[in-house]
Amino acid sequence: MTVDIKYLAASLGVSPSTVSRALNGYTDISEKTRARIVERAKELNYQPNLGAQRLVKGRADAVGLVYPLDTDYLGNPRFLAMIAAFSDRLENAGVDLLLAAARGNTELITYDRLVRGKRVDGVLLANTRVDDPRIDYLKKAGFPFLGYGRCGARDDFAWYDVDNEAGSRMAVQRLAALGHTTIAHVHSPLDFNFATQRKKGFLIGMKEAGLQVDLNMVIDGGMDRRGGYAAAEYLLKLPTRPTAILVDNNLGGVGIIRYLLNAGLQLGRDMSVVVDGGIPEDTLLGELSVASILQPTPFDSGVTMADMLLKIIDGVALQTNHVLVQSQFVEGASMGPAPLAQSAKA
Repeated sequence: MTVDIKYLAASLGVSPSTVSRALNGYTDISEKTRARIVERAKELNYQPNLGAQRLVKGRADAVGLVYPLDTDYLGNPRFLAMIAAFSDRLENAGVDLLLAAARGNTELITYDRLVRGKRVDGVLLANTRVDDPRIDYLKKAGFPFLGYGRCGARDDFAWYDVDNEAGSRMAVQRLAALGHTTIAHVHSPLDFNFATQRKKGFLIGMKEAGLQVDLNMVIDGGMDRRGGYAAAEYLLKLPTRPTAILVDNNLGGVGIIRYLLNAGLQLGRDMSVVVDGGIPEDTLLGELSVASILQPTPFDSGVTMADMLLKIIDGVALQTNHVLVQSQFVEGASMGPAPLAQSAKA
């Protein structure tokens, strides 16, 4: 038999509202009465009606994440690890993570459906753009959200981000110190804010090192393995090919490295490669050690963002609305001294 709140109340000789207020922590119920109700609820294995509770509280007890089908970040193991930690922290707070999928041209419609339908209490806004209409929509709706990334130069919303510019500058400095002068940059689509930041860091790093930027070597390789593979193929066919490649995303890095290995090149000798985000552990590239720009652990990022968003939903002031964390450079065998400039026929 399913025990409802009326049955529980009748077994205790109290009203259903007293049971509800006791179990939900209201202070107008004495501790003695609360303890008696809690004990009886355990004896009867009473399970509260979550739908009714949410209706009373005016809360969905859920956070939304809209997955754009036009990107591939759910195929990114590091992103999935971050989301796992984010979801675990929400679960500890009794909050679910609701994942919705949308095409780029219907993404705002999906957000509107989540907000107007009160299906979630807040959203995590991933892969922020340089010009992001989602932020304008959520601000106009007065809806709680946290940006996983910044948006151009604006600072009128709470965000958690990595210093992408500094990471690229660091990589160029390391490569220049090894004698590399022809460095290619393979980037994600530049409407994504992180891609613009990483490209800016590359350009600043080249200027600081006194190196010329060959625009033929600064190319959009997308955010997946196939795009990286095609980018490496293009770079190796240039009249004078680069001696080093900096790629701004890990899935693209996998594609680049696969092409270079298939072409018979030895990483760190014939071509140096640095990958922002590192190479996923499940990639079938053997025991390859890849020089990387690594962000804080996905676990730390996920937990921090969940804590921030839960406070925003509850109307609790954050210690800071903007959290900018630093990357670290990890040495790897994929990076070595620059060989002599090589032609595509070499």
